[in-house]
Amino acid sequence: MSIEEMMLNGEEKMEKAVNSLKKEYASIRTGRANPLILDKVVVDYYGVPTPLRQMSQVSVQDGQTLVITPYDKTIIKEIEKAMIKAELGITPNSDGIVIRLTFPPLTEERRKEISKDVKKVSEDSKVAVRNIRRDMADELKKIEKEENLPEDAVKDNQDKIQKLTDKYVKIIDEVAAEKEKEVMTV
Repeated sequence: MSIEEMMLNGEEKMEKAVNSLKKEYASIRTGRANPLILDKVVVDYYGVPTPLRQMSQVSVQDGQTLVITPYDKTIIKEIEKAMIKAELGITPNSDGIVIRLTFPPLTEERRKEISKDVKKVSEDSKVAVRNIRRDMADELKKIEKEENLPEDAVKDNQDKIQKLTDKYVKIIDEVAAEKEKEVMTV
């Protein structure tokens, strides 16, 4: 593996860590209705586990309510069971045609709890990025031995690895600050 390949590979892994963080944040409930919260709801559709969003239309009604309109009205009870089983923290209300999920406003205490979760998830992502940095540094040492690189080239590449790490840690901090602001906004 060349140094360029190692750097590209490392950056790709760091990018994946940031994308994973964003996906994790999408499922954290704030006071607003967000269809992404339904991503973990899987309905038993005639014996086949099927994601809810593949079998219904989901729309946001007034910022606080999600309206789920199943394509097949006969499975509305199954969808309700799956939503309860998914432990979304919200009770589904059905009128036989559509299901409504009304997101209650979060209490200050709950907002602070969620904010702590946001920080914990961002710390986990930073740890992942630092682990990638360590792996890159190890790979650099192998390349150094194999190709007998001069000391200044090794130092330059170590600096590049650190700058890359700093860049992604900063991105994680920005994403976390944005999510925290969203959670704390009433």
